[in-house]
Amino acid sequence: MLAPKRMKFRRIHRGNRRGKAERGSTIAFGQFGLKALEPAWITSRQIEAARIAISRHVKRGGKMWIRIFPDKPVTKKPAETRMGKGKGAPEYWVAVVLPGRVMFELEGVSEDLAREAMRLAANKLPISCRFVARSEFV
Repeated sequence: MLAPKRMKFRRIHRGNRRGKAERGSTIAFGQFGLKALEPAWITSRQIEAARIAISRHVKRGGKMWIRIFPDKPVTKKPAETRMGKGKGAPEYWVAVVLPGRVMFELEGVSEDLAREAMRLAANKLPISCRFVARSEFV
């Protein structure tokens, strides 16, 4: 599972998910991509599940890029704990995804195979996504 090796601060604020993605909104590496249409926190487990779905469908053919990284810790206090006594311990890691962000890229496979692989990956994610091709950005 993806997680940062080290961080300057263990616990950070939640932030907001307003606006659209400015960075990472075009296909930069591959031929086909999976673009987010909604804002969300994508956990490292969800990223891994989508990665496995893509690589299994293309039978490890072509090349894949993961364009998001879970670098935000989400903390949680133990169950049945009274209020106060500080912020909880980091529980899992998320990537903040805004609408328009290209999350996965793929090249070296046919469009039909890529489209189906991205559909399977999108089913593993908690947001609606769209299949995009490099020709749409030219």
